[in-house]
Amino acid sequence: MQTRFIGVTASLLVAGTLLLSGCVHSPPDKPWDPIEPANRAVFKFNRKADQYVLKPVAKGYDTVTPDPVQSSIGNFFANAHEPVTIVNSALQLNFKRFNESLGRFMINTVAGVGGLFDVASKVGVPDPDEDFGQTFAVWGLGRGPYLVLPVFGPSDGRDFVGRVGDHWLYPITYLDWVDSDYQYIEYGLGVLYAANKRAEYLGYEQLLAHQFDPYIFMRGYYLKWRDKQINNEADTRGANDDNQMPTGG
Repeated sequence: MQTRFIGVTASLLVAGTLLLSGCVHSPPDKPWDPIEPANRAVFKFNRKADQYVLKPVAKGYDTVTPDPVQSSIGNFFANAHEPVTIVNSALQLNFKRFNESLGRFMINTVAGVGGLFDVASKVGVPDPDEDFGQTFAVWGLGRGPYLVLPVFGPSDGRDFVGRVGDHWLYPITYLDWVDSDYQYIEYGLGVLYAANKRAEYLGYEQLLAHQFDPYIFMRGYYLKWRDKQINNEADTRGANDDNQMPTGG
């Protein structure tokens, strides 16, 4: 417990520091990228990690896992993310999305067998997606510096801080609080999530390969995609939706 408290305190200190730098507003076509050399180095590392680790694992997973099973796994993690959307919708005073996300969570948790089946979509309940990064934007906080995070990929100061808040709203985070032995289940679910998510984007690296400057392309793509989410123009989280953002580079 003491170790967790120290970890939480460190996370909050980092979040507070970055939050102070998040007051800078910059449009996607003129991003504030003060540490571009470091970002490019991390971007290059992420692409190598994807090439030699993530992609091979995802291809193996995609080969041995039937599509219906992959779909159910994706549904499970999407349902586990609903509390993040529920809380952030309330913080934004967006009660339409609050009701939609709460309804989805209740329907899919009960009728969808813990979220394995997306019953809510079948009965016409929309699938909103909100997080703390979007909430900070609604509150008027600027995006801050553009960042490329190891493994996780594109971000900015505002979204990085938001990740800290989202982490503590994600139910799977608390598995080892119930029992320390569940920590390994949490790790296993993390690996499963990464493999399943990467499998959804097999082939996306070909898009990057055809860009004159993949780093600039990904930076612009990410910032525009986040603006669409903040403006509620990206309303779904389906695997084949154009509004989706692949992780990694």
